[in-house]
Amino acid sequence: MSQQAQSAVATPPAPGSKEKDGRTAQRPLALRLLARPEVGVFLGAVAVYVFFLVSAPPVREASSMANVLYQSSTIGIMAIPVALLMIGGEFDLSAGVAVITSALTASMLAYQLSMNVWVGVIAALVVSLAIGFLNGWLVVRTGLPSFLITLGSFLILQGVNLAVTKLVTGNVATDDISNMDGFNQVKDIFASTFTIGGVDVKITIIWWLVFAAIATWVLLRTKYGNWIFAVGGNKESARAVGVPVNFTKISLFMLVGFGAWFIGMHQLFSFNTVQSGEGVGQELIYISAAVIGGCLLTGGAGSAIGPVFGAFMFGMVQQGIVYAGWNPDWFKAFLGVMLLGAVMINLWVQRTATRR
Repeated sequence: MSQQAQSAVATPPAPGSKEKDGRTAQRPLALRLLARPEVGVFLGAVAVYVFFLVSAPPVREASSMANVLYQSSTIGIMAIPVALLMIGGEFDLSAGVAVITSALTASMLAYQLSMNVWVGVIAALVVSLAIGFLNGWLVVRTGLPSFLITLGSFLILQGVNLAVTKLVTGNVATDDISNMDGFNQVKDIFASTFTIGGVDVKITIIWWLVFAAIATWVLLRTKYGNWIFAVGGNKESARAVGVPVNFTKISLFMLVGFGAWFIGMHQLFSFNTVQSGEGVGQELIYISAAVIGGCLLTGGAGSAIGPVFGAFMFGMVQQGIVYAGWNPDWFKAFLGVMLLGAVMINLWVQRTATRR
């Protein structure tokens, strides 16, 4: 061996120097941040807000922003459990009509039997959790796609909502329950309004943020959060390492049922009555908010914060179109544009994350 070759072998690399190749080179911070779906949807929410801030002057008023946040909260409270379910690798197409089922149960049970409304509220919670359990149980027992199982639930609940309401009340809507015992107590929890700086604020905004904080903590700091990501990524691998796959999936469906109950109670105690034909199409809004928030359709990835910004975008567009004086029919067009944009961004995120 030549003297130069021996010198090259014997001489160690300079202290602190590291060889870098395509696999170990670190990407720029800006690129790594943009690869986070939460950052992308946050920037999108800011862009939508600025757009309507310029094109719709009423949006600049505090009362208008309170209305935007209220609309966002009614979507966001449901979008959070729907997002967790999607991270776990499943869908629930019955979420929209399940909200109405819960409200109808509470209203008719309390009114027709002349009972305290708390009885109806608790019974509605049991029904909502039972619907979620049944959906989850059927998915894990049959192995059928949750799309098909919950599509069946959607059709069943839609028909039951209309038929039972007509049978019991003789109408397509429930009776007014505002004069019944316990009404004001329940309304304080689900549908009250308080004032901040002279602006009326709905309590659902507070609940929305609380649920988002809890869901974020569960996903990032608990064993159950690890289970959700694991079953959504690869349920067979998760089962092999001891993750209770069936329990996790069923509990996620029941969590969607809880969200449906909460929003159902809000609607009932906000308007004192419920139209039995409502709720159809809302499930697409909830799923879209989760997708826009960075939840992958394939499962195993997402967050609870992303759907918060996704729901805000929906509320901003929905109210912004009204404040701008445009035809409200444009909302669906904006919805389609936002959804397609989110899918494209999620695809880019996936490719960025797997690129070496």
